[in-house]
Amino acid sequence: MQLSSQLGCQLPFSQCRRIHSAARPVPRRMVVQATVEAAEASGEVSIRRRPPLGNDTQPCGPALGYKVGNLPDINQPRNILEEIVWYKAKEIEVFREKQPLPMLQALARQAPPARDFKAAVVAKAQQTGKPGLIAEVKKASPSKGVIQPDFDAVRIAAAYEAGGAACLSVLTDEKFFQGSFDNLARIKAAGVSCPLLCKEFIVEAYQIFKARVSGADAVLLIAAVLPNQDLAYFMKACKALGMCCLIEVHTEAELARVLQLEGLEGHLLGINNRDLGTFKVDLAVTKHIMDSPSGQEVKRRGILMVAESGIFTPDDVAFVQEAGVGALLVGESLVKQGDPATGVKQLLSLA
Repeated sequence: MQLSSQLGCQLPFSQCRRIHSAARPVPRRMVVQATVEAAEASGEVSIRRRPPLGNDTQPCGPALGYKVGNLPDINQPRNILEEIVWYKAKEIEVFREKQPLPMLQALARQAPPARDFKAAVVAKAQQTGKPGLIAEVKKASPSKGVIQPDFDAVRIAAAYEAGGAACLSVLTDEKFFQGSFDNLARIKAAGVSCPLLCKEFIVEAYQIFKARVSGADAVLLIAAVLPNQDLAYFMKACKALGMCCLIEVHTEAELARVLQLEGLEGHLLGINNRDLGTFKVDLAVTKHIMDSPSGQEVKRRGILMVAESGIFTPDDVAFVQEAGVGALLVGESLVKQGDPATGVKQLLSLA
């Protein structure tokens, strides 16, 4: 079946696009922008998708640009996540020039079926009695700089698997985390059997197709960036590709909003303990959210919850497990070690 039909259209992609263009004279990009602006104005999302007054630099040819001066502070990113998200528009355009969406769709149809990311996490948790570990392959971060100077994505991934990780998370952001989609593809090609999460800052469906073609079985979606309308659409796109979503929240209000989405039980939710404004980490965020009415609903519905950021010791693992999470996403404390396999075993008290 054509992927376009799986996403709600019964016609081939090219024909579907022509008909939709004729039926809707307003360009899709303008519709998306209006939806995003409405979500920002309503407070549904806390991260603005783009500079409110437009980019301060406009292209004037292959090697020239025109810079608009004296724009007010409102046109500057308010935190690092917003800066990352704003840059994605430029990055995606570069990717599109090399691999247009129809090319990615064709490659996705030829790819082997995605592995069941959620099932792997659950199975490992049942086997060990510990939360299922999603170990992160990450070279650097905006807050810490380079974490692992001797970075070899395939070596680290294989070590995580040998140590007992259920799944792997692979950073693909290039500018801020020194990651790449190539790392994802190389880990997949090396024969690592753990299902793979593409840790990308997704703002367009194009990135989901690129993740799938690169070997991902799941993707990260951030509620602070994406209103429910976008989350629902991206979840539908992932389902058509056989992929799973990890939907990340930072506050109780975000969790309450996300719980309104249909079909969450087939995906994972995550609580990021990192404050978006200060980048400070507090494990108590997980407990606070899981103790809230929304957190209790997560438990009643049997939705798999992942604790993210700030997990360094077995005591940290025990703390978030007691709070009610069934999985962990851990990067810095593992990737900086010389022997990541031993690091996994020690973190989960499996050694």
